[in-house]
Amino acid sequence: MSGNKPPKATIEIGNKSYETTLGTYCWHHNGKGECVDKVGPVELLKDQKPVNVHPGEKITFKMDYEPKPNEIHVEQINKNNSIEIPVKVNSFFAPNEKGIYYYSYGVWWMDEKEENVSNGDAFYAFVIKVE
Repeated sequence: MSGNKPPKATIEIGNKSYETTLGTYCWHHNGKGECVDKVGPVELLKDQKPVNVHPGEKITFKMDYEPKPNEIHVEQINKNNSIEIPVKVNSFFAPNEKGIYYYSYGVWWMDEKEENVSNGDAFYAFVIKVE
């Protein structure tokens, strides 16, 4: 794994790109490992302005890094309710119901040879407002 912390991740909505905020991660580089624990997405983004989206609009994850993570989980948080969102080809769709939604985009670089061994993981947070 290159770099001393996980790569940047962005979300693409329409033809615009938006930064995500790096949360908790564990990263292995040059034989050393570092784990950083941060608060969850709602606390992490409390001062951030949500990205405005249309109901059902496509949201795509982008990461300019090789190798790509080989395991992905997305959690949606709205009014203290949390659900896992299915992701297909690095994309998912915004909810149809108006409101503010927080997301945790968790990615893992699982070892190709050793089962259940992670070479790094990272959680990225972002917030949207469905109008």
